[in-house]
Amino acid sequence: MTLNHIRRGEGSPLLLVHGLGAGWQSWAPILDDLARHREVIAVDLPGFGETPPLSGDVSIATLTDSVADFIREQGLDDVSTVGQSMGGRIVLELARRGVGGDTVALDPGGFWSRRERAVFAATLRPSIVLVRALRAAMPALLGNPVGRTLLLAQLSARPWALARETVLPDVRGLADSPSVGVALDALTKGPLQEGAPAGTVPGRVTIGWGRRDLVTVPKQADRAARLFPDASLHWFERCGHFPQWDAPREATRLILDRTS
Repeated sequence: MTLNHIRRGEGSPLLLVHGLGAGWQSWAPILDDLARHREVIAVDLPGFGETPPLSGDVSIATLTDSVADFIREQGLDDVSTVGQSMGGRIVLELARRGVGGDTVALDPGGFWSRRERAVFAATLRPSIVLVRALRAAMPALLGNPVGRTLLLAQLSARPWALARETVLPDVRGLADSPSVGVALDALTKGPLQEGAPAGTVPGRVTIGWGRRDLVTVPKQADRAARLFPDASLHWFERCGHFPQWDAPREATRLILDRTS
């Protein structure tokens, strides 16, 4: 399977991998800023955006396989990779496998305790049901600061301050993407993320975490750092689960500074 993708800008290539939601459009808040300095390649994972779903098993392993295959197909062997949420977990798994170059993982999944993962599943699944039920009304609801706050309090530290255009693609993606359910099962029922011993990753690894993340809560950052001892940990203050929403300039600078 060839992943649907977009390319913008010139320079050293940078591969962006999204989480649950909109596909490559999840990166829209920082895409143009990144493309002023680098060639940005943003993919739609299988079952998201315009890439068809996988025909077989959907797991973090098979989703990572699809990105690894894309890297090989496109001749991007040493590409720097950036992922957020589920995408953050996927780029860490690529690094663990020795695929790619420098890695930036923003609020990655896969480092929950058993209880934290149960809470994540119990809170996010009803949210997905809700956005599907309210899909037709989403533009109006997200155009109102009160509506954004009610709908996005789990995802953003300051939902009232966000523009509707920033959040609408990801919310619609949660409602429309055919692989949201099976990808969520992969996160909540599949194995947790394995680590990489010191000296085994192909480039620099940076893990960014929002201090106010209510999806992958901040205490998980310590577990991620223990499993990836070569990683540098960066904290986003006043930031929830989406640094590209809550701290776009800081996220852009971190990505550019920590990849080559």
